[in-house]
Amino acid sequence: MSRNLTLLTDFYQLTMMNGYLKSGVANETAVFDLFFRQKGQLTYAISAGLEQAIDYVRNLHFDDADIQYLRDQKVFSEEFLDYLKNFKFTGDIYAVREGEPVFPMEPIVVVKAPLIQAQFIETALLNIINHQTLIATKASRINTVAGDGKVIEFGLRRAQGPDAGIYGSRASIIGGCSSTSNVLSAQMFGIAAKGTHAHSWVLSFPSELDAFRAFAEIYPDSCLLLVDTYDTIKSGVPNAITVFKELREKGHKPMGIRLDSGDLAYLSKKARKMLDEAGFEDAIIFVSNDIDEYLISSLNAQGAKIDRYGIGTKLITSEDMPSLGGVYKLAQIEKNGESIPKIKLSNSIEKITNPGFKTVYRIYDKETKMAVADLIALVGEEIPKPLTLTHETERWKQMVLADYDIKELLVPIFKNGELVYDIPTLQESAEYCKNSLALFEDENKRITNPHIHKVDLSDGLYELKQKLLKSKK
Repeated sequence: MSRNLTLLTDFYQLTMMNGYLKSGVANETAVFDLFFRQKGQLTYAISAGLEQAIDYVRNLHFDDADIQYLRDQKVFSEEFLDYLKNFKFTGDIYAVREGEPVFPMEPIVVVKAPLIQAQFIETALLNIINHQTLIATKASRINTVAGDGKVIEFGLRRAQGPDAGIYGSRASIIGGCSSTSNVLSAQMFGIAAKGTHAHSWVLSFPSELDAFRAFAEIYPDSCLLLVDTYDTIKSGVPNAITVFKELREKGHKPMGIRLDSGDLAYLSKKARKMLDEAGFEDAIIFVSNDIDEYLISSLNAQGAKIDRYGIGTKLITSEDMPSLGGVYKLAQIEKNGESIPKIKLSNSIEKITNPGFKTVYRIYDKETKMAVADLIALVGEEIPKPLTLTHETERWKQMVLADYDIKELLVPIFKNGELVYDIPTLQESAEYCKNSLALFEDENKRITNPHIHKVDLSDGLYELKQKLLKSKK
């Protein structure tokens, strides 16, 4: 869905653009990195949102109404407003694929473009990539615990507005969800739409049994009944079994039951026993009710008999971590043919940026094919064999890899303003995510206290960073 999001920006991007033009530096080539920093238990993320970022960049233009609006602000020069009439992105963009596991401080997107252009697209890129990466990451964590194909995204009514619901649903599929309750997302992105009935359906009939029979008559081959409106064990499950027997006598196979309240571990085990004793061993138990990866982990530990999960609020809002915290930082300026690396300093080590025009490599064990480390390196830098990985601050921590396989994660998206990337389907990105995550050890994906995947700086990048740090003292 293409929209003109050109003015989806912070006002200071425009004031800086106007200033760059007046200062004569607008067309100097700049390199910016988009990355995130570690927050709490978030030690990895699943990159998402690239397709919408591409759509944004391709549709950049200021129409007459936009320019008149900016003129009315009485802040910008006519020279700048005239420049905006023919504004388009003419630079290069590199990015990791959607569904790629990424780690703190690694560039997810690298923009190399005239300074005035690279500066302007910061806000929208952060908005798009931050949000979808956040939701894809939450979905990945949930699906890692729940199991492959067991989670349906249920979050539209709790999302922070239509766009958050639509694109959050999309991101959840990349992160491993099998389907969505969001019909518009399903239509837009080719996602399977799923849903049955609410408590209001049951309450609108004279009795629970009447409601179940009516639903079964209309949907005899996809009959999944919500059984907790009155009393799950004494009423809901027995009435569902009655209707399931009637369906079976007519040659239909019932789908199962849904639980939306109460002690899900206890109720699922009781319901499973009742269904099995009635001869419905294949009937699934589907649960919802404020579920996240921590509750699923607890339910698993209690031996809960749950086949599918519908997850809404805590997924679509990433309730325990409502922002990714991605940033966009200047790493290099090219002036008069000279590349000038830039570094942001801070009293906090994690806020000191990595300078220069960089790329990211994933290192795999030659025999097991599993990912063992990532390496942030300067573009064009030769990666040696054997490779010694050294902790950036605790230099005594080293790992030597005598032989390894290597993959560059950043791929060209735009060259000279032209799209050069074949955009995969959403399903292809979801499959890519699944296959990529499978190459990481379970300990790296552990929900609490995970084993930290090593991310190192190449020798060239480390030396450049140290040189700039010393020069700033």
